[in-house]
Amino acid sequence: MAKHIFVTGGVASSLGKGIIASSLAKLLQSRGFSVTIQKFDPYINIDPGTLNPYEHGECYVTDDGAETDLDLGHYERFLNIPTSKANNITTGRIYYNVITKEREGAYLGKTVQVVPHITNEIKRNFLLLSETGKYDIVITEIGGCVGDIESLPFIEAVRQFKWEQGAQNTLVVHLTLVPYLKSAGELKTKPSQNSVRQLSEAGIQPDILICRTEYELPAELRKKMALFCNVDFDCVIEARDSDTIYAVPLLMQDEKLDERVLQKLNLPIDKPVELTRWKDFLRKLRVPKEEVRIGLVGKYVELHDAYKSIVESFIHAGVMNECKVKIEWIQSEKLDSDQSLYLLENLHGILVAPGFGQRGIEGKIRAVRYAREKNIPFFGICLGMQCATIEFARNVLGFADAHTTEANPETSYPVIALMPDQQNLKQMGGTMRLGAYTCQLRHDSNSFRAYQNLRIQERHRHRYEFNNDYLPQFEEAGMICAGINPETKLVEIVEIPSHRWFVGVQFHPELKSTVENPHPLFVGFVKATLEYALTKIPQ
Repeated sequence: MAKHIFVTGGVASSLGKGIIASSLAKLLQSRGFSVTIQKFDPYINIDPGTLNPYEHGECYVTDDGAETDLDLGHYERFLNIPTSKANNITTGRIYYNVITKEREGAYLGKTVQVVPHITNEIKRNFLLLSETGKYDIVITEIGGCVGDIESLPFIEAVRQFKWEQGAQNTLVVHLTLVPYLKSAGELKTKPSQNSVRQLSEAGIQPDILICRTEYELPAELRKKMALFCNVDFDCVIEARDSDTIYAVPLLMQDEKLDERVLQKLNLPIDKPVELTRWKDFLRKLRVPKEEVRIGLVGKYVELHDAYKSIVESFIHAGVMNECKVKIEWIQSEKLDSDQSLYLLENLHGILVAPGFGQRGIEGKIRAVRYAREKNIPFFGICLGMQCATIEFARNVLGFADAHTTEANPETSYPVIALMPDQQNLKQMGGTMRLGAYTCQLRHDSNSFRAYQNLRIQERHRHRYEFNNDYLPQFEEAGMICAGINPETKLVEIVEIPSHRWFVGVQFHPELKSTVENPHPLFVGFVKATLEYALTKIPQ
């Protein structure tokens, strides 16, 4: 039977439960255990697919087409294994399942209540991944903070689950904050004590306490935390702020977090930790040989988490090229005229990011034109690829009002149009083209040179597609289809061969980049920007 670890949080949100869960999982995986992570979110949305990125950050899509929390991206980037719809469950999904069963008569004669019906459904989902038999350890991150009214059913389910499965099969790790009061000149433990007290009142005694702090946690303070939070002294773990999230597994190893977990779960600790590749990655990350400046043109740039996977993909690709990628965040709405193009000066590459809706789209199109005409390496993702085709249609083919029907349904040249099977949909959630699809590459393309493979699979999240009626005109004018879906013949990749490096993709390559396997297109793009940057250095 798989062992279960639950990660809860207290005092404040955004403490990094996902990074702690991922780091612990990486340490356990490096010892030879088969590990997976799942996220249980307390909001009532079925999934984050219809949430504004400003509200929730990016929506992370899995191979099987699930729209999930961005923490699943951390799980995949650290563990280098794919997640699925079973790895992310929300309150909305739990209630939906219970209500569906009630309507089908599964609870005939019973009053449906939070306890036991909702908690039973939560516990059933706790076990879905472990029942596959693939994993030795399942880590479950509980979203939100202890004490939130939305989290109560999940906390109660954890309490029941731990009682049912036994202490040697389950473990609770509580992440909390130890703030530093500058005026008093000291770290304060009371918020953490209160957080643990709330958890204890709900019937759960944490086994391990991880303390987020800006400063070193002295032994006396750890002893105080252990005494008043009723945990072992050596189970009070310091989680100090780090220069990069990729250093956290090593910091947790120094604190012996993995050893404490294995001891409490009665698992062998004699297997050595193998993190050679991880340490090599971290060394290259911290000591780059070069630096490039890449403009990320998007409409949600004020919240960097809206493009979290793109940012991490640049880190991975930068390490592969032994250079630091400095991202210049450019709000596409500010590119509202030719006079605003000074924002794109002194860049070594331009990435036009994904997005939905009309706002900011003209700025993205203007950024594409700048990159194309100045021969600056360009990478367009999803809407960024669509903007590249719109710009080409307007300024090369001469289709003055070419557009996507998403922004202009009356355009004379709908080079981007709604898929036929999407035209009569009434529901928004979970109805796009989602998940992994196959793409066939042209042998004479930048994409093939990056992948070194003629057949690939990438994840999608969109409704609108390139209109194949215009493909002959595009290719005759110099923009080729470098990748196509072999079943539907939908265009997946466009390139301009005469350009230094100009690639637009309909899919989301950033969703498959990991520390151990940086995405080849990001590696190729960063390499092109580095080569371009070196041409700008005076000889």
